[in-house]
Amino acid sequence: MGAELDGNRGVVVLGIDGRRLRLEDLPPPGTRRWVIRRKAEVVAGVRAGLITLEEACARYTLSVEEFLSWQRSIDRHGMRGLRTTRLQDYRAAARRSGAMRSAE
Repeated sequence: MGAELDGNRGVVVLGIDGRRLRLEDLPPPGTRRWVIRRKAEVVAGVRAGLITLEEACARYTLSVEEFLSWQRSIDRHGMRGLRTTRLQDYRAAARRSGAMRSAE
């Protein structure tokens, strides 16, 4: 995920699969079913400046905290971190890790 320059057109945002990502390629407004790919596309769009955080939250009825949790999950665990079934495992591991550090 990233951005590159495209001649006179300006910045081109690359999606999770390496293809160009445009605003029209983002999930439709009001999306309710959030699969890994859709979450990652929204995060990529915000990070590259295709859409602002505020616009994304309004468009998808997300809280800032929810969006930031997607971003943290990608940063910490990659796209697999966006799987809702794995979130509890990652959170539990983080709590155990934190508890172990505080006991030292």
